[in-house]
Amino acid sequence: MKDGATMTAADLEKRIVRYGDLVPCRTAFIDAHTPGSDLKENFTIIGGGVSEAADQHVHIVETPGFNIGAAGQPPKCRNSLHSHRTAEVFFVLRGRWRFFWGRWGDAGEVVLEEGDIFNIPTGIFRGFENIGTDYGMIMAILGGDDAGGGVIWAPQVIADAEEHGLVLGENGRLYDTKKGQSLPEGVGPMATLTDDELGAYPELATCQVVPRWVARYWDMMALAAHAPCKVIGETALIRDRPGFEVELLTRGSIPPDPVTTMAHEVLMVLRGHWSVSVDGATATLAPGDTLAVPPGTAVGLEPAMSGEASLYRVRATDDPAGPTHHG
Repeated sequence: MKDGATMTAADLEKRIVRYGDLVPCRTAFIDAHTPGSDLKENFTIIGGGVSEAADQHVHIVETPGFNIGAAGQPPKCRNSLHSHRTAEVFFVLRGRWRFFWGRWGDAGEVVLEEGDIFNIPTGIFRGFENIGTDYGMIMAILGGDDAGGGVIWAPQVIADAEEHGLVLGENGRLYDTKKGQSLPEGVGPMATLTDDELGAYPELATCQVVPRWVARYWDMMALAAHAPCKVIGETALIRDRPGFEVELLTRGSIPPDPVTTMAHEVLMVLRGHWSVSVDGATATLAPGDTLAVPPGTAVGLEPAMSGEASLYRVRATDDPAGPTHHG
């Protein structure tokens, strides 16, 4: 805040996106009508994300150098194979999820439980499905203010979508032929990748991906017993510099006094309830809640009740939001 002013409770609440207030979009992507993917919900929490729907609700428009989103899916629902030009990091908030990758989704896979985090390497096709027994939710961090300029779909996904009435324009917008929509004049369909372009996408085996790019919740909790666990960063468990860094905090790893932020921060609660103070204003955060904290503000954290408590802290860095190094 400017001139030493303190933040009001109303100011703070505007920076919080409550899990119970999340607004879903059920037509966010090209596979929204494809059987097996037609029941998924997309949420854009901070920044516009990569949604292809014009009616996608954005909770906080201002981006801190990265985007925050989420995907909610009932059991057996999957998200189709796609790729990104910048980082795509997921952690499981609720449920049990299978992530798979490769041109046809059969190069490798990993199952994530609640709290586990996956920094999916750029430049590979990836998809995911809820293999739990209840509605599941995964939270996403996408690199860059514009999230890399959109999604790159595997050619078969585009073909399947067209059979079920959805056409993706070269402008990145979806058109539903079942509703009488068609591509606007002067806008062609999104081009599919050529065989030569597809050949540039690596087929990474599970043993090449999981040890390097996946961190397990209980391992991180043990490491966070006395100090924040560095999860993604130059010297972290997952060594990458995607334009942000990620830490896991629990009750033993929070400082006793408020700390002034040096960069944009986003707090994403995983377990327990947390009391947070930001420049004097206070609020309580629950699992699934997201708080955007601007630079230069004093932030204090404390678990609001006994029992397990954990949250992810995402901080913007000066690193460019670019491709993951696979080597």
